Amino acid sequence: MSTVVNPDLNKKLAKFGNKSEWNECFHCGNCTAVCSLTEDGNLFPRKVIRQLQMGLKDKFISNVDPWLCYYCGECSETCPRDANPGEMMMSARRYLTSVYDWTGLSGLFYSSVPALIIGFVLVAVLMIGIGFTKHFNTEAIMDFGHHFEKYLILAVASLILTPNIIRMFWFTILKEKIKAPLISYIKEIWELILHMFTQINSLKCENNTFRWLEHLLIVFGYLLLLFTTVFLNWFSTENTFVIWLGYITGGVIFVFTFDFILSRIRKNKELSKFSHPSDWLFVIWLFLMGFTAFIVRILIDTDLISNNLWLYIVHLIIIAQWGILIVPFGKWTHFLYRSFAIYFANLKKTGLNV
Repeated sequence: MSTVVNPDLNKKLAKFGNKSEWNECFHCGNCTAVCSLTEDGNLFPRKVIRQLQMGLKDKFISNVDPWLCYYCGECSETCPRDANPGEMMMSARRYLTSVYDWTGLSGLFYSSVPALIIGFVLVAVLMIGIGFTKHFNTEAIMDFGHHFEKYLILAVASLILTPNIIRMFWFTILKEKIKAPLISYIKEIWELILHMFTQINSLKCENNTFRWLEHLLIVFGYLLLLFTTVFLNWFSTENTFVIWLGYITGGVIFVFTFDFILSRIRKNKELSKFSHPSDWLFVIWLFLMGFTAFIVRILIDTDLISNNLWLYIVHLIIIAQWGILIVPFGKWTHFLYRSFAIYFANLKKTGLNV
């Protein structure tokens, strides 16, 4: 494969939030030496920095290393040139997300805050408009909300996320002509599932156990709340077990995401010092989803929902903005791409050893 040198690659990365001085890097190797995630023979994250400095766009796009980074922070804390490789890797992930996205909307929303705001406003207007067409009838709007979530999940998964994963596979495996045996594709599925739901590699970061546990609880809380509201119809059920399951999962989400918000405000950790708008949107909207779901169910149980239907409409707007904008085009996709990157990295290792 021919290599195309792109002198503007670093300018593109700047549009995705990279404000660090990573061009100051003179490849002392310190970041690789201190990184808890570096493996033998792997120049991670130094190799990524070199590709960016040289403008090696094709090699950079085919590289899964940015996704193997969990932003432990040691590299940025100890860099003698203040090149901030940790934040550079975060920006690289945003850029790669835009490369995988066939719609081009990820790149637009990551690089343009006004475009993102317009998107959020349009979704809110759409949901209010739907409420208007249903004459703001409580039962009709809540029935619509229940079915809307199901169809939205199906549409996003089939029309956006699946094609994007296929594009990622093309750039990282097929275009690189990696020839891993079929058995490897099957054997590595377990690793894919394990990392997707646990992000267990982040435990390799020093003093990261509590952060990992928070992430784990949020992931399972989010999935359980999704399952409870969509498939168990939490807002309509009278089953006591389902009701309390929803309360607990909703509570878990807004408690731990609130702690994440406080961490970003305090900026007392390396990974919280630099916050892109997408970082704020992800954690705030996740918090609002859990919080508003919790409040709506309380209103249902106290027979006050009809007099406070606007709160359910607010919840529906938050769900719609989350599902239409943040899940397919924002930071939510990172946990998906990172999991597949680990899967593809394992296939690359196998293919190179064939």
